[in-house]
Amino acid sequence: MIHHSCGLFAVYGHPDASRLTYFGLYAQQHRGQESAGIVSLDEKGHCHLHKALGLVPDVFSEEHLQKLAGPIALGHVRYSTTGRPSVANAQPLLIHYKDKNIAIAHNGNLVNALELRRELENDGAIFMATSDTEVIMHVFVRELAKQPDLVEAVKATCQRLKGAYCLLFLIDDTLIAVRDPFGFHPLSLGRLDGAPVIASETCAFDLMDAEYEHCFKPGEVYVISPEGEMSCMLSDHLPEKPRQCIFELVYFARPDSYVFGEQVYQCRKQMGWQLAHESTPDVDFIMPFPDSGVYPAVGFAQSAEIPYEHAMIRNHYVGRTFIQPSQSMRSFGVRVKINPVRAMIDGKRICIVDDSIVRGTTMITRVRKLRELGAKEVHIRISCPPVKFPCYYGIDFAEPKELVACGKTIEQIRQKLDVDSLHYLSKEGLLRSVMHEDHYCTACFDGDYPVPPCSLAGKFGLES
Repeated sequence: MIHHSCGLFAVYGHPDASRLTYFGLYAQQHRGQESAGIVSLDEKGHCHLHKALGLVPDVFSEEHLQKLAGPIALGHVRYSTTGRPSVANAQPLLIHYKDKNIAIAHNGNLVNALELRRELENDGAIFMATSDTEVIMHVFVRELAKQPDLVEAVKATCQRLKGAYCLLFLIDDTLIAVRDPFGFHPLSLGRLDGAPVIASETCAFDLMDAEYEHCFKPGEVYVISPEGEMSCMLSDHLPEKPRQCIFELVYFARPDSYVFGEQVYQCRKQMGWQLAHESTPDVDFIMPFPDSGVYPAVGFAQSAEIPYEHAMIRNHYVGRTFIQPSQSMRSFGVRVKINPVRAMIDGKRICIVDDSIVRGTTMITRVRKLRELGAKEVHIRISCPPVKFPCYYGIDFAEPKELVACGKTIEQIRQKLDVDSLHYLSKEGLLRSVMHEDHYCTACFDGDYPVPPCSLAGKFGLES
């Protein structure tokens, strides 16, 4: 299982700001299922915050939304990459500094968070939790103390950050959105009834009929205030090319979103097309493991001109808190989420198309089940290259020793999975599936990290 990045949403100057933010977070629930939060600013300049552990509809009630008054709101759904769930780490973070209300929401992961935290602690800073967002808040407040200009303080803060970050700052009635210089994760601008809205993914705009305008550029700072809107760049010396996270297109983003200016659904279908051109087995039908493998499987089947079937059915009504009745029924939780159509499997030669394999444990379980149900042959095609390296930029990949592809040949992986054949989409084929093939980070496949991990990265458990 791969876990998601966080999701951001903000509305500026709309009478239903908090309610729209609720729906914006709901549309992006797939990006974070640990906690959710919204902060709003009312006409009198008072901030209101509600956040808790849980899914968006569980965290917010009608009563909560009514208390989140005002025309400005920003929200966050969170999945932590390390550590245990904690209300203290839930976002947005809200503080009162001198005469200002300051809220921050963050999607990403800093590779120098621990170094910054130790420096801040040596300077007397006190931390209440373990998130790198809290580190960013401390750095920002110190920069704000040096200079009153909000934009310059944000720029100075970001100059000290290394890694991946999309940030939303709400400083009184000024909203500032920032995307890191490499543009690892997406952040987009839309408009609803004339009011600007900001989201990690455009599917949030679709839910409320907001008009998508554009994806923020890597290194862009976008400012919205009572004086209007303006855009500038973090620096005159930005990286020559972006290094956007290719896994946003492979797996994380909703297929109905535009991410990095790409239509996710079409990219995933194209990955399936490329995969079929590289390796098509002689089988009776193509099947996905729903839901992540559906879209490359459609492209694969169309390209290979092989029947496409759903021989595994997903139960969409299973919550995260499903309780297994006993340790002796460990597989019950797996079966209640996805179950085979038995008549489709017995005696059949099957090709499974999926988007990725990380640890391999889920795939092993499902292949074993297909064998038990009488599958004659089981072949696997994966619409990305083998994941061999950890991600330091906000994606929860396992440690190298836990990655099924780390240090192994394709044949060794095939044997471990107990399948008749196995093929991963080549990196070249993957990059042919997107518009700007030289704009993506592929470090999880090749170990080529755009921002080198610091020696202390990951040891403390700082998280976005």
